[in-house]
Order: sequence, then C-alpha cells, then structure tokens
Amino acid sequence: MVQASPLLLVLFLALGAHGLAVKKCSLTGRWVNDLGSNMTITTVNGNGAFAGSCHTAVTATSNEIKLSPLQGSMQKSPNQKGQPTFGFTVNWSFSDSITVFTGQCFVDEYGKEVLKTMWLLRSRVENIKNDWNATLVGTNVFTRLQALE
Repeated sequence: MVQASPLLLVLFLALGAHGLAVKKCSLTGRWVNDLGSNMTITTVNGNGAFAGSCHTAVTATSNEIKLSPLQGSMQKSPNQKGQPTFGFTVNWSFSDSITVFTGQCFVDEYGKEVLKTMWLLRSRVENIKNDWNATLVGTNVFTRLQALE
C-alpha cells in the first residue's frame, strides 16, 4: 500500500483540482436585473467589443418605453480568470438620457452567472444651473435568463 500512496495522492489531487476550477462567466445571452429590466448581449468579438439591447422596466419619463441599443467592451486580459470586468453604454431610444454601466461577471458558489454593476444615468437639463441634479448613480444585479446558442 505504501507504493500505491503516491499514485492515490496524484489521482486525488487531479480529481480535486477539477472540482475547484472556476467556471467561466459569459456575457452573451439574455439577462434580467433586480428591477425587472431585460438586456440581451448578442456577441462578444475577439477584442472584447459587444453589442445588444436593453428594455428597461423603470423610467422617470412619461414617454413609451422602447427597446434601446447598447454597446460595450469586456476586458480580455488573462488576469480576468473567467470572471471578466466590462462596461457598456445604453442610449435610451425614448428619452434624452444615456446610461453607462460598469461591472464584473461572476459565477457564484452554485454555478449561477451574475453580473454585478454600477451605473451613471445622465439626463439632459435645460441649463448649467440644473446640472447639479442631472446625473443619478445606482447599482443593479443581473441574472441570466437564457444563454444564446
């Protein structure tokens, strides 16, 4: 049994290391945030650029909410270890506002992909005197609805 111990140790470490591997988080797919807004990221190219659309569930305007385009970039460095940082901009089609998001794609302890984000929403104001209240700051957590094939 003494001779088998190194073999068993190597086998145990190989099997155990497989279980500890970090699952990669993919931005592509359909997502919903904690406020019920839906986002779709269609593709991420080799440089990390991506596009998609967002349909918000909340607005401060009385205009009809419309599907709005988003464009972004994902960090592609090897230090990301499968849980990349990213940023994207949503140009709201139904208002004079634009929102920038920044965040990170995580895989939680249950294997569930989560996007943790912080955002700045900039609304147009009539003059510089009203600039003080033109930008809102907040956070959103997006969870996956469906991966794209």
